[in-house]
Amino acid sequence: MPETFAEYVQRLRGYLGSKDPLQSMQETPSTLANLLHSTSDAVLSHPLAPGKWSAQEIVAHLADAELVSGFRFRLIAGSDDGVPIQGYDQDRWAATGNYRTVPIEQSLQSFTSLREMNVRFLRSLPASAWDKYGLHSERGRETLRDLMTLLAGHDLNHLSQIKSIVDSKQAVSA
Repeated sequence: MPETFAEYVQRLRGYLGSKDPLQSMQETPSTLANLLHSTSDAVLSHPLAPGKWSAQEIVAHLADAELVSGFRFRLIAGSDDGVPIQGYDQDRWAATGNYRTVPIEQSLQSFTSLREMNVRFLRSLPASAWDKYGLHSERGRETLRDLMTLLAGHDLNHLSQIKSIVDSKQAVSA
C-alpha cells in the first residue's frame, strides 16, 4: 500500500531527528559530492532495482526540488499567510527533464549553487518569517519552518538512497 502524504512527511521528519534543519541543508552539497566523488558513471547511472531512480536521476531531482523549494521559500516569506503552493509530479518532471541523460556533474553544480543561495536567503530572514505559511495543494498548511524541515529530511532520504546504490554496486565489483 502506497505511503500517504502524512506518512511521507512523518518519515522525512524522522530522518532529521533533532538535527538543525538549516545546518543539515548546508551540509548536504558536500556530503553529496563526497558520496559521488570516487564512484564511476556506470554505477551512478544504474538504479538499484527496476522502476527506481539511479543516483544520476536522484541528483537531477534534487536540483529541481531545490529550484522549487527556493521559489516556495520566497513565495511564503514575501506573501500574506495562506498563499497557494502548487504541488508537482516528480516522475513527470523526471521524464520531461530526461534526468537519465543529464550529466551528474551538471546536476550537482546546479543543486549546490541553488542550495547556497537558498541557505543564504533563509539565514537572512527575521524570526517572524518562520511561522508564515502557505497552503500546499497536497499537504495543506505549511509554514516556512515546516518546508525547510521537510527539505532537510528529503535530502537525507535521497542521500541514503545514493549511499545504498554506491555501496551495493561497489560490493558487487569487489
